[in-house]
This record gives sequence, structure tokens and C-alpha cells, in this order.
Amino acid sequence: MTQTILEPHILVSMTYVSRANPDMSDKELSEILRQAQQNNAANGITGMLVFNRHYFLQTVEGSRAQISQLLHSLLADERHHDLQLLETRELKYREWSKWSMNFVSPTTENAALYLKYSTTVDFNPYFLSAESIRGLMTELNH
Repeated sequence: MTQTILEPHILVSMTYVSRANPDMSDKELSEILRQAQQNNAANGITGMLVFNRHYFLQTVEGSRAQISQLLHSLLADERHHDLQLLETRELKYREWSKWSMNFVSPTTENAALYLKYSTTVDFNPYFLSAESIRGLMTELNH
């Protein structure tokens, strides 16, 4: 008789940045958001996505196993490239529990937030520290 051993689920957060393919259409972005919301809800993943036509910045949280699987699928997704993992960390509780995938787009109205966390008003998450990204995403959510 084979017995399945249930391992405790460790709650983790993963933040990454990637470059959007230059020919990404609004329809493709809508499809990415729809897929993320549907898949994340089914897999117990919550998070936030920031996109500005050039860069994806995303933080996701869930079980370590689910986040690992998600990372593998993100690396294989041809709609973006140059994916860089910026931070992974264990969590005591979810920070994005209300959202299967919250979405925010940088605008001229929130450019002051980029200046607060960066050296420029231009949104380029490759130049931000993990701590700056957490602060920026928290403020963009309000």
C-alpha cells in the first residue's frame, strides 16, 4: 500500500520583470490578463501585474510548488523575453489576497511614484531594487 505524504505548503512570493515583445497588441494583453486571472484562481495564486507596453513587472504569491510551476510556464511563454527573477521570499500572509491578478498600468498621473522609488519618472523595473518594487506596487494598488 502506497501512502501519500502531504507536505506542508510554504507560502511564498515571487517578483520578476520581463520585456514585452514589441508587437504585443491590446488583445494579447487582455488575453494574458484573462488567462492569469483564471489560472491563478484555480491554483490558489494571487498577485499584481504592472505593464506599460515595454515591461512586465509582476509579483505572485502562493504555495512554493505552484509558484515554481508558474515560473516554468513563464519562462516558456514567447509573448515576453529577458525574464529576470528579482525576489523570492517566504510570507507569513498574503499581501494580494483580494486579487487573482490585479492590474495597474503606469500613467503620467502616477509618474511621481516612479520618481519616489527610482531615479527617473520613466517606468523601468530593471533599475529598481526589490524593496523599491514592493513599495511602488503597494502604492499603485491604492
